[in-house]
Amino acid sequence: MQYFLELSCSGLVRGSIYALIALGYTMVYGIIQLINFAHGEVYMIGAFIALIVSGVLTIYGFSGFSILILAALIAAVYAAAYGYTLEKIAYRPLRNAPRLSPLISAIGMSLFLQNYVLLAQTPDFLPFPSLIPDFDFMEPIAHIMGSAELVILVTSAITMIALTVLIKYTRIGKAMRATQQDMTMARLVGVNVDNVISMTFVIGSVLAAIGGVLVGSYIGQINFYIGFMAGVKAFTAAVLGGIGNIPGAALGALVLGLAESYAAGYVSSAYEDVFAFGVLVLILILRPAGLLGKAVKQKV
Repeated sequence: MQYFLELSCSGLVRGSIYALIALGYTMVYGIIQLINFAHGEVYMIGAFIALIVSGVLTIYGFSGFSILILAALIAAVYAAAYGYTLEKIAYRPLRNAPRLSPLISAIGMSLFLQNYVLLAQTPDFLPFPSLIPDFDFMEPIAHIMGSAELVILVTSAITMIALTVLIKYTRIGKAMRATQQDMTMARLVGVNVDNVISMTFVIGSVLAAIGGVLVGSYIGQINFYIGFMAGVKAFTAAVLGGIGNIPGAALGALVLGLAESYAAGYVSSAYEDVFAFGVLVLILILRPAGLLGKAVKQKV
């Protein structure tokens, strides 16, 4: 039973990280039907910024949880600037182009950012400091869940709740929903569609950066390539839950994380990706629109 609980905790942690990244994919797709393949690299850049910031803060005498919070805030601001710039330069000029053009642009930006960080940093793994302290009240269940796992789960839950509130009850959230439903009508009623799309990229980038900081502190190392596989897994989670559906992205991420964890624990860690993508294929065969997705009727 204890082993099952350990695997479940590990799966929920994985799923929480995937969810933070998958939300960016599904928000962008829901509004402009674009898969932002550079999103994983924004996650990676957020982790590198946090590494640099944590080193500087340590020199100036900061320690413990304060470094984590400051590093996450600065990484989020930096990632938001990257997300805004990506949309402005790589996607907005192609808004009315054939759908293949922005897709190619997204792949190109992903490769560009990977190699940019590779040349600016190093191809090797860099050690990432453990910024999450041990909490005394976690000692009775430390064999199942540690402080780092708790912080990741709580942060992800709070972030997803905050995003839900923002989309349902705020002015920008209503504008995002209007743009998703009908971009032309949103323009006619006074919504600045370009600003809404830019804000969607910014919000998604902030979530990805937070995920990058948490993963770096949890795993203890990062390199220029961590965004690729994390991006693929997060995209898989978004498709699994129903691309364009925010609760679906979160659910798909948790299902994917648990599937990987159980496969690694009960079969072999070499097969965790096989099981994860096998679950995706199975669900898409049974529910082509994803777990919470709805079939879209074609207008003729």
